[in-house]
Amino acid sequence: MSHNGNRHPSKKPKLAGVEPVLGSTRSQSSTGKAAQKKAALKKQLVRQNVEKPIRRKNPEDGHPSSKDKGQKATTSKLSSVLKVPTKAKDSKMANDGGRLLVVAGCYEKILYGLEIDLQRREKGEEGEERAGFTPVFVFPAHISCVKAVAASRPSGKWLASGGTDESIKIWDLRRRKELGSLQQHQGSVTHLSFPTRTHLLSASEDGTICVYHTRDWAVLATLRGHKDRVNDVAVHPSAKVCLSVGKDRTLRMWDLMRGKGSASVKLGKEGEGVRWTSSGTRFAVISASTLDIYSTKMALLQTIHHPARIQAIHFCRDQADREFALIAAEDKLVTIYLLPSLVEDAGDGDESSIPIVATLNGHTNRVKAIDSIIIQKTTYVTSVSSDGRIHLYDLTDILGWTGQSDPLSADPMAVYDTKGSRLTCVTVTDCGDTEMANSDGLPRKRKHTDESEGDEEEEEEEEEGEDIDGDD
Repeated sequence: MSHNGNRHPSKKPKLAGVEPVLGSTRSQSSTGKAAQKKAALKKQLVRQNVEKPIRRKNPEDGHPSSKDKGQKATTSKLSSVLKVPTKAKDSKMANDGGRLLVVAGCYEKILYGLEIDLQRREKGEEGEERAGFTPVFVFPAHISCVKAVAASRPSGKWLASGGTDESIKIWDLRRRKELGSLQQHQGSVTHLSFPTRTHLLSASEDGTICVYHTRDWAVLATLRGHKDRVNDVAVHPSAKVCLSVGKDRTLRMWDLMRGKGSASVKLGKEGEGVRWTSSGTRFAVISASTLDIYSTKMALLQTIHHPARIQAIHFCRDQADREFALIAAEDKLVTIYLLPSLVEDAGDGDESSIPIVATLNGHTNRVKAIDSIIIQKTTYVTSVSSDGRIHLYDLTDILGWTGQSDPLSADPMAVYDTKGSRLTCVTVTDCGDTEMANSDGLPRKRKHTDESEGDEEEEEEEEEGEDIDGDD
């Protein structure tokens, strides 16, 4: 791991004229002429960095020119002392919460990054108005299948992707830059998530679960207990505990505060997926076409027998705290069930009291993964399918379902066609601090960065990660 104090010496000459202004503690009483020269330099730098853009794109190659890199580094240095706003800060202050970034991975090794402005509408093929995806980056991120992606929230700072090449790639979404890769696992990466903005959690076919700190990407804990591959992990909304299921047919609970296992239960069947409800009062385990819902005391409350094999499960709730289960399956649909309240749960595993609220339509092949986000009190769900399409749905009408009508049916508000990619995973985050990037992809990873780059506020130092050594 690299550290902020061990930056490449070649970066220092760029800031040689700035450092005395920012960091010198010597008295300025040497000569009046030197003091005037220093003040003039400071005034010139402030004026230069306010009037000029922080980052420009070179029209010849689509990447920041070397001159602009030095300009951005200088601006970031000044912003920490002289309060000159950086472009990322301006973007954050101007953003009204109406933009999302959807990132999807596929068997073809490619990462698709799509931005959508929820306030903007375009005319569709039939004249209807709908939101449209704008490709931000499309590039091969791994040397084999991408199986998991995760973005930190809020204001998507970090993106992590993992696959069958056993590596986890880390990306800085604000700077559109690759930080490097984590090589902790000895098997395919099966799960990635950010329980908080400062921690990353990964699981693998090697039977381990790892927890990293995003400040230096050091491994804080390696959780061992599964005797075979870990299929899925679910972190409780409190971020204090997590559940995992694996091929060894066990369900395990882990204490993330102490970094050790706290309980283990034999399921009698392989758990293929696990998720907590939004309230954290129940959790669900996927096995083939069956979804078992448990209480926190491990009591089986309900069982949903879905008509097709389940690929993914997600939960959301409305303003009245009603819990909804979203099931993505091989029937080409996302089916939404309304869970009974804990008071209504009989605990006998009967599914007769779990009504179907709605179905999300549009896919022509099995739905592989789903994710959701709440923006301005509106819940949006994104889904990916083996048909190569990425969908975004608005659940406003569905979450207002009262049970007095037949199940609803919803079409996507936005669609992006990858033209044949077999999509496997998806994540969504808001674009509060994200700059727009060229459609040709992320800038190439640099081996060294200025220690000022990306340091926007003193209180955000904990989430400013470092470049990762030994990733190539």
